[in-house]
Amino acid sequence: MKKIGAVIVGLMAAMPVFAQMSPVGLWRSADDKTGEAKAEIRISDNAGALSGRIEKTLKKGADPAAVCAECTDDRKGQPIKGLEIIRGGKKEADKEVWSGGKIIDPENGKEYRASFTPVEGGAKLEVRGYLGPFWRTQVWQRVN
Repeated sequence: MKKIGAVIVGLMAAMPVFAQMSPVGLWRSADDKTGEAKAEIRISDNAGALSGRIEKTLKKGADPAAVCAECTDDRKGQPIKGLEIIRGGKKEADKEVWSGGKIIDPENGKEYRASFTPVEGGAKLEVRGYLGPFWRTQVWQRVN
């Protein structure tokens, strides 16, 4: 009976680790050139598809009233804080990769095909944006 109890307690303790192997959560992005924290993005699951919004801008001297002036779709002129930068992306069968979504860079308005891969036990997220045959990868740090 003690062994069964120990197994149950062990599984319960491990469940948060399994839950972390998902892009869902709060993430901190960093500037590609300086490495400084740039923003906090909350990724959620909406009926099996990812959605990500900028929750907080962390860049020094950032204008809290800034809008997405370079966006060309329905996000044009929308405040950066609360801006939906990730749309879509579904988990690939038998893999820890979410693909098929899009991500927008609010600084230049460019939208990229995107994939999201939790790494290091879900403590980090590899965010890869594709534009034609070219891609760029950022590694975001889990905040919670």
